[in-house]
Amino acid sequence: MFRAQRAEGEVLIKRFSTAERWAHRWIAILTVILLITAALLYIPDFAAVIGNRQLVRVVHEVAGFALPIPILLALFSRAFRDDTSRLNRFKPSDWQWLRSRSRRLGAIPVGKFNAGQKLNAAFSLGWIIVMLATGSMMFFSSHFSDLLRTGATFVHDWLTLAVFVVVLGHIYMAFNDATARAGMRSGSVPLTWAVREHREWAMEESTPVTPPVANEPE
Repeated sequence: MFRAQRAEGEVLIKRFSTAERWAHRWIAILTVILLITAALLYIPDFAAVIGNRQLVRVVHEVAGFALPIPILLALFSRAFRDDTSRLNRFKPSDWQWLRSRSRRLGAIPVGKFNAGQKLNAAFSLGWIIVMLATGSMMFFSSHFSDLLRTGATFVHDWLTLAVFVVVLGHIYMAFNDATARAGMRSGSVPLTWAVREHREWAMEESTPVTPPVANEPE
């Protein structure tokens, strides 16, 4: 049974743990810092406005090496590990969801994460690993050949552009679903939303148990 609570007459169910929300928040903050500093370093006009290019470089490098830390810390959370396992499973209904034009109408039973969220999670983990690897080659440049450094720089630059596009898409989707956005902040979502958007997950949680409201006679 899932944990539920009543908020202004509406039943809420737990969607994300504190560890998951904090990991998401810090990954988002560090990613924004990385993209902004990357633009300042890569585009000469932007760099001229800031002036202190070396400081921007240091901030970029620190944020880059810090990026995996929220994920590593969150792995101590069982809820985070459970959701990682969910994100790693692609089922037939996920392929059906991707092909359907009416995917957001609730006709296709979706688990806790839809196919788009699973693909985004896979891409995010992938780019973090690749960026850390290529960034390390650029940072410790004296330990690598010219060929490896050139290749690392090429991959790093073009992958940054891809990350920028995907992050914009992620932000766009988030701003088009206020309930999902609020769920990432508070950790809970309305049962009605869960049934509509993630019906299979909502049904997995069985019958909700609503705790008594404060000051309610027992």
